[in-house]
Amino acid sequence: MSDNKVIDFQTEAIGRLRTAVARLGEQNEALLAYARGHAGAAAQIHAAVLSALEAEGFEHLAHVITQDWVDILGLDAIGLALVGAQQGLRLGATGLQLVDPAQVADWFPGSELVALRSADAGSAIFGPAAPLIRSEALVRLSLGAPLPEGLLALGSRHPHNFDGVGGSELLLFLGGVASRLLTRFLSA
Repeated sequence: MSDNKVIDFQTEAIGRLRTAVARLGEQNEALLAYARGHAGAAAQIHAAVLSALEAEGFEHLAHVITQDWVDILGLDAIGLALVGAQQGLRLGATGLQLVDPAQVADWFPGSELVALRSADAGSAIFGPAAPLIRSEALVRLSLGAPLPEGLLALGSRHPHNFDGVGGSELLLFLGGVASRLLTRFLSA
């Protein structure tokens, strides 16, 4: 048997191991980046909740949600809609507007509790900022009487800011806190 027909399995195995180690390293870096981002998002949500807990009334809470949260959460616009049996309200940076309850349903159709999506333009809930919005997170709010439901809309000019499902739990928590505080002030 001649030496030129001997196959070197060691070189091939080492090459495959190096490729696998490199792939695992990339996956590890991606996981660490996700964890850092998630921790940062959780810290922002916690700061937003703490600011809302300091609200002294409905008007103050509406201001905190629609204006202060923009800076705390690093967003471009936040809209809040509250819907009663006969009337709807849209609250934003430009103030309060009466809206048709059916319009609020159009802003967030379906039965999901959270919707994360990219858009050519944001929903009308963002008011004058809507044309600037390229991605939005919509969170359904459960309120008590007289306004049994609502919608919290978070908007960003970055097209893929809310893609994926990683932040849904944090957004549900933020929406739950907003719902409870709104209900407390509306029922007082």
